[in-house]
Amino acid sequence: MEDINSLINEACDWVEERLENAFDEELKDDITVQACMYSLMAGGKRIRPLLCYLSSDMLGVSKDEVLPFAAALEMIHTYSLIHDDLPAMDNDDLRRGKPTCHKRFGEGIAVLAGDCLLNRAFETVTCEVARNPSYARAAKELASLSGINGMVGGQSIDLASENKSISIDRLYELQRKKTGALLKAAVMLPYYMFETRFSDELALELSEISNCLGLSFQIKDDILDLESDVKTLGKSTGKDERDHKSTFVTLLGIEGAREELKHNIELCYTHLDNIRDMGYDVSRFEPVIAFFAGRDH
Repeated sequence: MEDINSLINEACDWVEERLENAFDEELKDDITVQACMYSLMAGGKRIRPLLCYLSSDMLGVSKDEVLPFAAALEMIHTYSLIHDDLPAMDNDDLRRGKPTCHKRFGEGIAVLAGDCLLNRAFETVTCEVARNPSYARAAKELASLSGINGMVGGQSIDLASENKSISIDRLYELQRKKTGALLKAAVMLPYYMFETRFSDELALELSEISNCLGLSFQIKDDILDLESDVKTLGKSTGKDERDHKSTFVTLLGIEGAREELKHNIELCYTHLDNIRDMGYDVSRFEPVIAFFAGRDH
């Protein structure tokens, strides 16, 4: 099994230059663009581009073609973090070990930076669709998974649920949207771009594995919020308790959350085995599942 850090570095090398050049040089003196780049280039493991990269590898499609979509997805993820950290939402001062965007640039510019990154993401993908109309479904699905049917919808449920006890079914819905939707986009975008080459059965397995990855990522996040520290995570801990949020830990207990994480990781491997049985080389995807199970930040 390949080392996950090597795969992360490989995917970062693939996407970083594209992100560094997200805005034309003549725009880089603009304060909102500076705020965009501050957050976009603040580090992080680039999990979503990594999943795009490895899904492309597994499916045998062109990584050069997928790259603009992966970069757009990371812009959308970064915009969501900027807005999520605002006082009106999660009210956080630290992200990736650095002051959050609104702490560095002020709340107004942080709002604009998030808006700007979201729009630049869709400028990027619509340019690709104009060049190759067969990519239209990928752009549409990215928009849907980013919006009220996906990540924004999850954020909406999350804010509406503060200081309330919600059911475990509602929590699953929340997290499939809030965290899981963009992770699903990362796995599925290479499929959507080249869908005429693939079967519906493959789409189902990719969708299932991405759902399980998203839940695994969030359950682990809930556990780390309780058990980790600011230095390790690079962001505040104890926020769930502070904000009286229902999480997998608060609803299932710490041992119940660990069992649910284990169950979802096992399902990831089951769906990956099904994809292997279809004739695809899944060997480079396996380390990601192990990483989701065991990460400490």
